[in-house]
Amino acid sequence: MIVVGGGIVGLTTAVVLAESGRRVRIRAREPGERTTSAVAGGLWWPYRIEPEELVGEWALASLAVYEELAARPDETGVRMVEGVHGETALDGLGAWAARVAGLRVATAEEYPGAGLWARLPLIDMPAHLRWLRGRFVAAGGAVEARTVSDLAAVDARVVVNCTGLGARELVPDPSVRPVRGQLVAVENPGVTTWLTSVDHAGSESTYFMPQPGGLVLGGTAEEDVWSMTPDPVIAEEIVKRCAAVRPEIADARVLDHRVGLRPARPAVRLERELLPGGRVLVHNYGHGGAGVTVAWGCAQQAARLATG
Repeated sequence: MIVVGGGIVGLTTAVVLAESGRRVRIRAREPGERTTSAVAGGLWWPYRIEPEELVGEWALASLAVYEELAARPDETGVRMVEGVHGETALDGLGAWAARVAGLRVATAEEYPGAGLWARLPLIDMPAHLRWLRGRFVAAGGAVEARTVSDLAAVDARVVVNCTGLGARELVPDPSVRPVRGQLVAVENPGVTTWLTSVDHAGSESTYFMPQPGGLVLGGTAEEDVWSMTPDPVIAEEIVKRCAAVRPEIADARVLDHRVGLRPARPAVRLERELLPGGRVLVHNYGHGGAGVTVAWGCAQQAARLATG
């Protein structure tokens, strides 16, 4: 059994399969630390992902796993951290929200406008990806640094396609499109909570997330933009938006500029396809801005499709 793709979705799917007793190999062009997953903000929350009726269950299944992993943050990279989703109301969320423990309307002291307070998993992605890879190898899995150019030609009875944006050319699936996200990492001036304020109608958002390596500031959601080069003007605007909420951010030393391309699709593709000779191809891609949020739920369903 071969899982193609080494980002958060591919690694998590491979872990679930390997720990169920299957012999699994990951075949990926790049290690997890060089994928889009590695530059993600890392906050659990269903964002820019469809279909809503399925996303909730996938997200809640993942939340349960992350809550367990948060007991070992130094090992797993997962912590439970308090924060506020600004400009967000309970009645604008799906049924899944009622099952998120402690989710409530933010007080005026916590946020000046309408918002929701929550204590959610915040994941240090480079650390978590390394941990997932180690867990996979410990379960008997193997990782191969190889480029796959034809899914049907992969030498395995079962192939699981977790190639994210790569599925656009590999499947091919032209409905997979990039949504560019730019972030700025700065020295943390003492911020201990996260905050998001997302304009779903536009390409700009405001968020900051305290990670062990610094405070991650965002962000953008630029549809059909492929550039991986950080734009200094956008970076300056990101810092200004975050500093308008927490003024101490304005003088924080910049550590890094990051860009990732979210693999957007009208809806996640999670389905089984039969190949010639009785072989099976399972697709698990198109998670947009919520690959981290649904990784375990989607991995569990992909494993059922792969082994059923």
